[in-house]
Amino acid sequence: MRLVMYSALEAPRLGAVCQNNVVDLNRAHHAYLAASGDDCESRDLADALVPTDSLEFLRGGRRSAEAATTTLMWVLEQLRAGNFPTGVWGEKLVQPLSGVRLAAPVLRPRKIVCVGLNYRDHAEEQNAKIPKNPILFAKFDRSLIGHGEDVEYPAVTEQLDYEAELAIVIGRSGRHIPVATAMDHVAGYAAFNDITSRDVQFADRQWLRGKMGDTHAPFGPYLVTADEVPNPGALKIRLWRNDELLQDSSTSQLIFGIAELIAFTSASVTLETGDVIATGTPGGVGFARNPPVFLQAGDSVRVEIDEVGVLENRIVKRS
Repeated sequence: MRLVMYSALEAPRLGAVCQNNVVDLNRAHHAYLAASGDDCESRDLADALVPTDSLEFLRGGRRSAEAATTTLMWVLEQLRAGNFPTGVWGEKLVQPLSGVRLAAPVLRPRKIVCVGLNYRDHAEEQNAKIPKNPILFAKFDRSLIGHGEDVEYPAVTEQLDYEAELAIVIGRSGRHIPVATAMDHVAGYAAFNDITSRDVQFADRQWLRGKMGDTHAPFGPYLVTADEVPNPGALKIRLWRNDELLQDSSTSQLIFGIAELIAFTSASVTLETGDVIATGTPGGVGFARNPPVFLQAGDSVRVEIDEVGVLENRIVKRS
């Protein structure tokens, strides 16, 4: 399933992308229950199982996933039969994907954990030693934006850089998670762009201020559930600035794989449902190129990861 937080004329709601359409899962669930003759009169119970928010949906675990799957199958059956199902009050359940705005697929994660120097080709382009352990840093929830939203070019930098990354979203919370069972804690995957004020990062000799900017974590376009990505360690990952291909690699280049990152991080902090781990970027980043390539106002930046999706954002300079 490809989950989104989308909006048309209202606050973002949980949807599922199918056949270039977005299905409102919460409203569709209510309609499905009514159509199937379910005698449950409690809206609160139905809302708890398939809520309007992706984070609350992930907290529902297996039961919420099964309810959403059943609901989506019902909607698709209606569409195949030539029917256009509506909600219990006549509201639209299906809208064209092109007609909605996408927010980040998880709006308020408790943590955004990022990993530095985690691709072999990225280490090689800097002549850097392979790290013995993952290098972790953080971003904040105001950094997150969705597909199609603008990235701010802040006044504090003259070297705005890009970093295409595969992000994982935690489904089941845990602490001291062993490598052997770590993948059981993954809800799904999304594309991520670790926008970096490179001159600020290097001037500070630590990474936080150069990485934490508002809008500097494009994330999406959707959350692809783990069952749809059977081998996340062998995905092509690419980044374009406008029409120029600048990064072209594979997650097979990861130094520390997804299970290792979950185990290592959870040894220090509890990983909670909805937490995001951005797994690092491959070679081809702007500062390491000869000559260096940095983002400019007006640029379009596109991250593409096989089986996961295409994330595109525009760089905008604020006055």
